[in-house]
Amino acid sequence: MASPTADPARPAGAPPGPHAGDTPAGPGKLTLFAVLLAVFVVPTSISGTAVALPDIGAGTGTAQGSASLQWVVNAFNLAFACFTLVWGSLADLIGRVRAFALGAAVFALASLACALAPNVYVLDGARALAGLGGAAVFACGSAILSSAFEGPARAKAFALFGTVAGVGVALGPTVSGPAVDALGWRWIFGLQAIVLAVVLGCVPAIARGVREPLRGAGRLDVRGAVVFVLAMAALTYTIVQGSAWGWASAGTLGLLLASLVLFGVFGALARRTDAPLLDLSAVRDRRFLAYTLVPVAASFGFVTQLTYLPSYLSTVAGYSASAAGTTMLLLTLPVLVLPLAGAKLVERGTSPLAVVFASLVCLVIGDLALLLLGPDTSLAVMAPAMLVTGAGMGLSAGLVDGQALAMIEPAKAGMAAGFLNTLRLGSEAIAVAVFGSVLASLIASHGSGSGPGASSYDDAFHVLLWVMAGVCLLLGALVVSLAREGRGDGAEGAERAEGAEEARAR
Repeated sequence: MASPTADPARPAGAPPGPHAGDTPAGPGKLTLFAVLLAVFVVPTSISGTAVALPDIGAGTGTAQGSASLQWVVNAFNLAFACFTLVWGSLADLIGRVRAFALGAAVFALASLACALAPNVYVLDGARALAGLGGAAVFACGSAILSSAFEGPARAKAFALFGTVAGVGVALGPTVSGPAVDALGWRWIFGLQAIVLAVVLGCVPAIARGVREPLRGAGRLDVRGAVVFVLAMAALTYTIVQGSAWGWASAGTLGLLLASLVLFGVFGALARRTDAPLLDLSAVRDRRFLAYTLVPVAASFGFVTQLTYLPSYLSTVAGYSASAAGTTMLLLTLPVLVLPLAGAKLVERGTSPLAVVFASLVCLVIGDLALLLLGPDTSLAVMAPAMLVTGAGMGLSAGLVDGQALAMIEPAKAGMAAGFLNTLRLGSEAIAVAVFGSVLASLIASHGSGSGPGASSYDDAFHVLLWVMAGVCLLLGALVVSLAREGRGDGAEGAERAEGAEEARAR
């Protein structure tokens, strides 16, 4: 395990690199700017593209609600989820900066192809390719920050990482909507390509500002990568299609079973491979695993509300679309402000785990407080509940990435970042799909058959709030248990990493 205060990219005894110190200077600032700019494009591409679907359908002659139109969004998510771990492991072999640049180039070219797509099928394929590049940006971008900064500067960099990712999710529709109205839907992809071209222009400076650990001598675990991608594809496709097929249908259950079998095969291969795609020793580090489960809790406690609360406000409370969108700022504002506050608390001596525990408590309390919502709930009652829920996401955003990567030896940071982001996006997809499917089922069971009325929607939403709070509580208890049990493991890991650094220096 790398010491959080030691430069993970510099051998013991070596002179400070250009990125050393508490405040990034020179190439360090440009590195941070380029990584964060690329990271901003990824969630913006996910949440912003959904806004453009009606115009995309009209422009390509595709029926609204058709599967081919929905795959403009789903294809990106599927590719992103499947290849994040692969990119992280590849980055450890070929270098984080090189892998990051390759992913950004793929993303840029795919976005350009989206802008020029003659029909929806080409657009779907280009979006899948964009998701492939986006996976590299997230996995390799966080690994670069882990290598480029140290001390308080590292904590601040990861806090900004969490903030920018949250801004991208929150502002994606806000940015894309006016762009579609003013320029047309093709330009939302064209703008992404332009921004990524700027990022690629910064790559030479990033390479000068990041001193990477010695690369592994092995090769990519192709067999493990193929099995993992197939397993993730089966699971993600099941989630995407589950509500349409029916969660108890033969197709859904069969594909779910196939994904579980493939994951079992992947685990068996990892134990028998010298250089596996996922080093299972990392997962056996309880503190590392504890940090990686925090985004899973946020997926159930926060992302579900971010996705479905606007519909609740419109259906039950009678808000207009613009009023619902404005009210959602109460949920997203803490995500824009609190990551840096969490990093500041850690810098001043607060335990990172204490900040994480506080975020988990906020998720549980926030979801339970949202039970106060109703058709006539005032904004004064609604605001505290939404702010606390947002705080549950904001306090730990970015912090968990920095702390989780500090649990892993520097040479495996890419793999660790890939695993963390795979859990993050995979859990978001699962949480949102399950919430939506159960919500629809509860509405149907409570309704009169004449459509989803406000009363049935209100009842169903409140049931799910109890469920989401319960899931967050269970995950929080698991995180606390793993973190406490893993303190001894963390000390042993740090000793092993320090011994390896001393041996390399000798």
